[in-house]
Amino acid sequence: MFKRVLAPRSTRGLTLAGAAALFCLTTVTTVLAQPAAIHERIGQGDSRIDYDSTSYRSDSKSLASLTGEAFDLIALFESAPLGLPPLLDAQHLDPGIVSLGRRLFFDRRLSFNGTLSCAMCHIPEQGFTQHELSTPVGIEGRFVKRNAPALYNVVYRQRLFHDGRENSLARQIWGPLLARNEMGNPSVGSVLNRLAETGEYAADFVAAFDTDINMLTLGQALAEYQRALLSADSPFDRWYYGGESAAVEATVKRGFTLFMDNDCVSCHQLDDNGALFADGGFHDTGVGYIDAVLRKQKARKREPHRLQVAPGVFIDVDTDVVPPRPSDLGRYEATGISADRWKYSTPSLRNVAITAPYMHNGAFVSLAAVIEFYAMGGEPHEGQDERIRARDFSAQDKADLVAFLEALTGSNVDALAADARIAPIGDF
Repeated sequence: MFKRVLAPRSTRGLTLAGAAALFCLTTVTTVLAQPAAIHERIGQGDSRIDYDSTSYRSDSKSLASLTGEAFDLIALFESAPLGLPPLLDAQHLDPGIVSLGRRLFFDRRLSFNGTLSCAMCHIPEQGFTQHELSTPVGIEGRFVKRNAPALYNVVYRQRLFHDGRENSLARQIWGPLLARNEMGNPSVGSVLNRLAETGEYAADFVAAFDTDINMLTLGQALAEYQRALLSADSPFDRWYYGGESAAVEATVKRGFTLFMDNDCVSCHQLDDNGALFADGGFHDTGVGYIDAVLRKQKARKREPHRLQVAPGVFIDVDTDVVPPRPSDLGRYEATGISADRWKYSTPSLRNVAITAPYMHNGAFVSLAAVIEFYAMGGEPHEGQDERIRARDFSAQDKADLVAFLEALTGSNVDALAADARIAPIGDF
């Protein structure tokens, strides 16, 4: 074993339902690469394959079919799965607070009109993100400009959100809760008063925290549940850290060699103590530049285009159906430093095969598309990370890299999804 870090979201109901429906139809991402069949729960949802045909049939699953099965999250946290580095500080979880946080995670009453919960953007069966939309739909169908990040191993992250504007899970929750286009609450007090008035939480918060619901305890409860979502012990971990030579195929091993030799590891780091496959930093890969500059140049032409409104049904439009995509300057929005323009947090590669679509804006629907982007050298421009450059990968090289990334799926992803569903869906 060796250490090689340098060589890696009206009142009730949706008053804008019609507009929201059109919005969804124009922003749906067809995720072509489906998770491996060995995961029975992960990947549930509508893949939109053949959506352009009148013979299309939805493969969405009913919530009623998502039965829950408890998983010992406390034991999981106390003994992290193979491949994860030790937590820097001595941390422990309170079972009562974890349970309370899980219930809150599924409670739609956290949103202003009672229609959105945390779990509607971070869907357990879709890798605690969303497969079907490049970016989530917020309250009343409002546009959210960034992809919903997966929550696996979030306890390790020093900076949260794609631009790193928060460093505390307990404080981070107030971002989406108060965002006008996400959960739409007008104030902290409106959230706390609504929960207190339901009659379901008051006693539970006193039992868990020996105090009433407040800004701190609500954040702590939601954070405690998210901290428990550890996932590793992947085939790669069993090979690389566990010494099981037969845990992965030769294509995975070749993909890992390519990963190391082509400096991917300088951003997606690992060492002998474990792998987060992230460096905690922020980088300009070219995706933000494409979104901010090239796409807007194209939009100025305002050419007529076809809009699909139902399976096999198209209309021609010559105007914007939804408002133009707002600008996104990445890390700059958190720091105000010009050099941080179009830089975004390095995502972990753990469970990457089940957490499509990819990049801060959900621009790529498959791992193959991501690899192709990097193989072409991104989109060269001033400020792009110098490590992103064109590489002469063969078709086999690209397949091997995909195989390596698919081997990073943790052994407990189904168990975490099943455990999530023991929580009731909070509603008015």
